[in-house]
Amino acid sequence: MPTYEYLCQACSTTYEERRTFAQADEPSRCPECGSPRVRRQLSTFVAFSPGSSQSVTSGGCACDAGGACACRATPARN
Repeated sequence: MPTYEYLCQACSTTYEERRTFAQADEPSRCPECGSPRVRRQLSTFVAFSPGSSQSVTSGGCACDAGGACACRATPARN
């Protein structure tokens, strides 16, 4: 089940919820203040492939196969 990140527009709390794809955009309530004024956020992630010697970039981060990451304003070029 995917984890989605939400931002409360009332109190600026960021929180995560595990929901099915079908539930991703259904109404949610902030766990901090109870407000229904929340928006789903775009989440960034980094993926690694075991044994790969190539760098992987995602969300402005460049990571090598050994697990070392360096976040930058622009993705690294191979």
